[in-house]
Amino acid sequence: MMFIVRSGGEPPEAPGVIVKLARRTPDIVPDGAGQTDYFCVGTAEAAAALREAGWTVVELHDGWYADDRGGGVAIWGQGRYWEIRDTPFTVVERVQPEGEEGVETPAEGDHVNVRRAIFGV
Repeated sequence: MMFIVRSGGEPPEAPGVIVKLARRTPDIVPDGAGQTDYFCVGTAEAAAALREAGWTVVELHDGWYADDRGGGVAIWGQGRYWEIRDTPFTVVERVQPEGEEGVETPAEGDHVNVRRAIFGV
């Protein structure tokens, strides 16, 4: 699953936690000035361990989380499924929902079938 670790310093380093993307914390977040959001992949137990160690862990809900460079992270399944995009329409990396084995992540320069990705047709 993917979650955010919000920090005013370095990214988290914990077993089983991988940082996939970083962005400046949005201005609308209370006390977010000078903070960085680290989009991390790990288990619920790893997220809980970070929280217990004093890190600010934010669970992700379905939606779009823009980064600082015109791309971002698309989340669905309450953090279980995600896509990292360098533009809103270009998938760089993703976790495939069950039943989509064999569907590969597009390579650099490949076109994405947006209609299939959104509507399944």
